[in-house]
Amino acid sequence: MEKLTKTKIYEILRKRFQEGFLKLSSLPSPDSLKDVEKAAKRVAKAIKNREKIAVVGDYDVDGVVSTAIMKEFFSYINYPVTIKIPNRFKDGYGITKELVQTIDADVIITVDNGISAVEAAEYCLERKIDLIITDHHTPPKKLPNAYAIINPKQSICNFEYKEICGAQVAWFFIAQLKKEMRLNLDMKIFLDLLSIAIIADVMPLRHINRTLVQAGLKYFEISERPAIKFLRKRLKKSSFNSEDIGFTIAPILNSAGRMDSALLALDFLTSKDFFESSILYGRLLALNSKRKSEEKRVFNEAKLHHKDNSKILIAAGDDWHEGVVGIVASRLADRFKKPAVVLTKTGELYKGSGRSFANIDLYSLLDKKRYLLHRFGGHKKAAGLSLAKENLSKFIYGLNKEIENVPNKDWIENINILGELPFDEIDWELIDIIEKFAPYGESNPMPKFAALNVEVLDYREVGENGEHLLLTLKQKERVFKAIKFKNNSKVDKINIDIVFYPQKNIFNNSIYIQLNVVKMS
Repeated sequence: MEKLTKTKIYEILRKRFQEGFLKLSSLPSPDSLKDVEKAAKRVAKAIKNREKIAVVGDYDVDGVVSTAIMKEFFSYINYPVTIKIPNRFKDGYGITKELVQTIDADVIITVDNGISAVEAAEYCLERKIDLIITDHHTPPKKLPNAYAIINPKQSICNFEYKEICGAQVAWFFIAQLKKEMRLNLDMKIFLDLLSIAIIADVMPLRHINRTLVQAGLKYFEISERPAIKFLRKRLKKSSFNSEDIGFTIAPILNSAGRMDSALLALDFLTSKDFFESSILYGRLLALNSKRKSEEKRVFNEAKLHHKDNSKILIAAGDDWHEGVVGIVASRLADRFKKPAVVLTKTGELYKGSGRSFANIDLYSLLDKKRYLLHRFGGHKKAAGLSLAKENLSKFIYGLNKEIENVPNKDWIENINILGELPFDEIDWELIDIIEKFAPYGESNPMPKFAALNVEVLDYREVGENGEHLLLTLKQKERVFKAIKFKNNSKVDKINIDIVFYPQKNIFNNSIYIQLNVVKMS
């Protein structure tokens, strides 16, 4: 393994991004999205004629942010709209016939959902409702018969970038609507919200996504949005990075839809003042605490379903909380290094989520068993599904058969170790180099390094239930504090090898370099 210097690390990261830099001014035109002009003209006409408009969102962070952006746009033009976010437990996912029955509207706009809503679209036709679908999920073979479908993944769509989140699709739609209505609206005012959705929905941080996240994180510093101003004060941060969003803000927002109603997260993001933000944030924290407790219980029970001889973990329970099965599936996939599907019994159905591992296409695997499923949707790395209980055993057997056909190359987990980094190369100059190429995330992974023969001076468990490990590590004469999150490793020797990345940490008004340990042995 090559030993690295700061100069070498700079060259490696610079080469990674010698292509793919975009300026905001270079973003693609909204009208390259199929049906976006048709949809914008229809909504503009509805506004002109004072027709009733409804927006149907989704209960994850991307769906909530998409809904918040739409809500704020219509508030900006002072036009009343009905906002609906399906309740995970009462309504299920996305727009359905049953949900449409509760809506009085001439035009319905979906955000971050709808691409599989064939039945709901037919019902809208019966009621003479014009359905406009904005979504980013993988389209099924049969598309809904909607008035307009805006989704970059459609087979006939000239939009250059396919891997964008639902909030981005909604944002580009609003940009087209702004153009159609000749509004004086600065689309940058939504960038703080947009960056949350892109990071939370694990979009590849290249090209358009990287540009928008960079701009959004900068906008975090100056945003006058009450919720963002509150977060700056509450988290005691003047600037934010992708990890702050992905590991702190997104899980708290997600807890609303997982444990109760996503409307709470929507209300927080669109709160009118600091006081309202603080009250709603307190309620979100309480739900997040409840989520953590339930997640731990379900994880401990679901992992008992693991079989060493199976290449996929499928766990089904009778009383697991529906709101945490997706997180548990993700943790199981990470723990056992294989795809995981976690289901819980709800009435006559088993409902749940799946998460992939390495480069395995979970959507394609599930699609081959679509005939056994009641509902199904998602993408390569994650999916939601439901099936009748009488199909459960066939589903488990069939998926175990299908995964045998996955090629060996798709099982290779790439943790992107750049090389060996001696402790004496770690300083503030290195931190500046790493931060220069941020934000990091999907498709732009945080640069990780190996350190060999590291001495453990001290360690202790920290966090709720001791789930994290705080260490003091030494190599030659250099000593660093280190942390391993969600730790499941034991320290049973004095000298260890680690995979890590260095980062700036602020604690009690002091700033120091901390090592974030990814793996140790």
